[in-house]
Amino acid sequence: MSDPVPFEDYLASLGRLTAHVDPTASTPEAENIREAVRSLDDVADIDVASMSEWAAAHPDWVSVLGLVVGLSQEKLKNALRDKFDTSGFVTLARTRPADLINMLDADFDLLRLLRVQQDRKYGFADVLIARAGSRVTAFGGQASGRKVEDEIAAIAEDLGLSWVARSRYTGRNNRTAPADLIIPTEQNALIVVAAKGFDSTGSKLTDAVREIEEMAEVRLPTQFVFAAIDGIGWKSRQADLRRIHTLWVNRQIDGMYTLASLDQFRADLEDAAHRLRLT
Repeated sequence: MSDPVPFEDYLASLGRLTAHVDPTASTPEAENIREAVRSLDDVADIDVASMSEWAAAHPDWVSVLGLVVGLSQEKLKNALRDKFDTSGFVTLARTRPADLINMLDADFDLLRLLRVQQDRKYGFADVLIARAGSRVTAFGGQASGRKVEDEIAAIAEDLGLSWVARSRYTGRNNRTAPADLIIPTEQNALIVVAAKGFDSTGSKLTDAVREIEEMAEVRLPTQFVFAAIDGIGWKSRQADLRRIHTLWVNRQIDGMYTLASLDQFRADLEDAAHRLRLT
């Protein structure tokens, strides 16, 4: 098995999981947004210089730029924390407005989307599409978790291992625990893997930690427990992430991986399967 890496190194290896979804409509939701939009309409030429000046003059309205590119305030903060190691968009707008605008344009196509949406004429269908936006967000959250699951399942498949996805298995004292990948079966769980990918934050991250702790608690001496964890949402829940990392350091679980270290996951999974004579 691979040795635990320092927590800071693991934190630095977390990456974005969900693809950016281009918004098709933007509707005023509050008087603050209306005022911000009126101010944006007064900007003659939309470019990095003018938008940097606008952000510095109106730092509290940077969240509206997030809405322009389809980011909720939470996702905007997570994106900023990933890039600048801080989620404070007001401070960034005051102190580093050009860096802020350049990042939003490079990562989310801010300038083009702002020009396109300001000039576009909106109809009733666009209103309905905007109201369906929460469904897009919910799907994106599911997709981020599935991306990690799909990657680890593909590795297990490539190694010729039998596996079951998203089920429960039996461990010590006949206690059960959830796992996102069980090898080879629920009834004969020899290798279990948690796959927890989140680009947003919330109680689901705490639930994920609880599940992995439960896996560590019920593990049998003959069972291997791995955790594949990625997504920039964890950067806003570092205490939760550290709890999982501590399990790894204390050897209560056998490995912890991001998508960037799946080659190590493959090597460790293959090693565990060989020890268990599954291959």
